[in-house]
Amino acid sequence: MDFEFSSEQRQWQRTVAAFCQEKLRPRAAQTAESAQLPWDVLEQARAMGLLSMDIPEAHGGSELDALSVVLALEELGRACGSTALSIAAHNGLGCAPIARWGTAEQQAQWFPLLQSGRHLGALALTEPGAGSDLAGGVQTRAVREGDEWVINGSKAWITNAGLAPVITVLVRTDPDAGTHGFSMILVNTDAPGLTIHPPEKKMGLMGSPTHMLSFDHVRVPASHLLGEEGRGFAQTMQLLDGGRIGIGALSVGLAQAALEESVKYASQRAAFGKPIAQHQAIQWMLADAATEIDAARLMVYRAAWLKDRGLEYTKQAAMAKLFATEMAERVCHHAIQIHGSYGYSREFPVERLYRDQRLMTIGEGTSEIQRLVIARRVLAEAGR
Repeated sequence: MDFEFSSEQRQWQRTVAAFCQEKLRPRAAQTAESAQLPWDVLEQARAMGLLSMDIPEAHGGSELDALSVVLALEELGRACGSTALSIAAHNGLGCAPIARWGTAEQQAQWFPLLQSGRHLGALALTEPGAGSDLAGGVQTRAVREGDEWVINGSKAWITNAGLAPVITVLVRTDPDAGTHGFSMILVNTDAPGLTIHPPEKKMGLMGSPTHMLSFDHVRVPASHLLGEEGRGFAQTMQLLDGGRIGIGALSVGLAQAALEESVKYASQRAAFGKPIAQHQAIQWMLADAATEIDAARLMVYRAAWLKDRGLEYTKQAAMAKLFATEMAERVCHHAIQIHGSYGYSREFPVERLYRDQRLMTIGEGTSEIQRLVIARRVLAEAGR
């Protein structure tokens, strides 16, 4: 397993890092406080290819390999959690399904808008009563009537929904077919009967909008079916595998930012006659943070490396997501501890970083779900 990145990948990482530190990081607090993404910066991100990482080159996209995407998402997370989450969801959840399963007509219709810098993509899976248990809990229903699908139901916690021109929606098309009774359908956000509710008031990542959706007899052309009917659940599992790598990369970036802030503060803050960085208790927290970040980063790289080679990576993606997100919780917790009372103040970035990382053990499958995925794979491998 070779993590020797190509010269192109390293140059890409340096370019994205410089952009993020110069353009995004200084705006991160404002983005959170205003609950507004920095659209002028997103326009520059579009020009760099950050909004088309999962769009084929034939449609003007960047079409990056998984490792290159991971490098970009880590740098985005290191600079601004809100912007990073919206860009990650746009690429991996909004654009990727259309790139994988969209028809030529669907791709030609939506890719120009999705990489225009004026919109962000979205995927609607979760419902008020269905998060971890998608197979048993999803109640949003699509019924075929002639040349249309008629959709009724609701979705919850949908990132970028208010910014999207189209949303990929997981629906039940056959309630008696178990996991083979789900399909994905592309729904225009201006469709009559679709209500995109105001953004949720959240603990963190306030600049990345999250919405509830209501479908009241929403009529969609039959041609908006994404991929094959009955394959929606399998498609969802594939997207979540990739999304977990992305969340792992974001978590590494958030934790790296917290470590950098901790080192800077500990080097400047004096206690008992010397900088607190010279006290063993602080040094141990810094050492643990650096070690765990490095381990999580390598786990994320491994999962992306496997994906790039077309190898099985479900277990490795779940392991990377589990470890990286829980690592970020520990690192950001200790960052506030190192800052003391100032860590509790919004004047210091670690307060925002702690709130932003808290979603990471929940989104794309909770830590508990990751442990189930990992354990089932381990047991199946032992059985073989």
